[in-house]
Amino acid sequence: MKKIFLLVALIATVFVQIGFAQQNNTSEKIPAILPSYYQVKDALVAGNTTLAATSAGELIKAISNADEKIVGKATKAALTEHANKIVKTKDLNAQREYFAGLSTGMIALAKSATLSAEPIYQQYCPMKKSSWLSSEKAIKNPYYGSSMLTCGNVVGTIK
Repeated sequence: MKKIFLLVALIATVFVQIGFAQQNNTSEKIPAILPSYYQVKDALVAGNTTLAATSAGELIKAISNADEKIVGKATKAALTEHANKIVKTKDLNAQREYFAGLSTGMIALAKSATLSAEPIYQQYCPMKKSSWLSSEKAIKNPYYGSSMLTCGNVVGTIK
């Protein structure tokens, strides 16, 4: 009787661990996308083209590692295309232009999938007529950097 009980307990433990492992694999792949995106944004705020390109490369890796059940092939392709353009140029204005397209895709993804346990703030620049995502309410404009650092406003919160 003890052997049967131990066998049932062992089997139950294995199934529970497999279930947690599957959940962890999915949740580990998705959150890497948003922090990488934030690094690209912060590099553009600082006007650092080299860091923006490097961070966009990290973003591409995070996108490619994401579970296709959560980030579909078309979304992966679109995000990767914009991030690739940021990687390939050292022109700050061009990187900022490509970031607008990247942000449009990231906003759509953030609204359709859980990318963070923390609030995600959608911010908008009326001069550029483009939005971006941020982890904080304070405006730090990636499209104009230090020349118009606080231009913009929070237009929504994605949870």
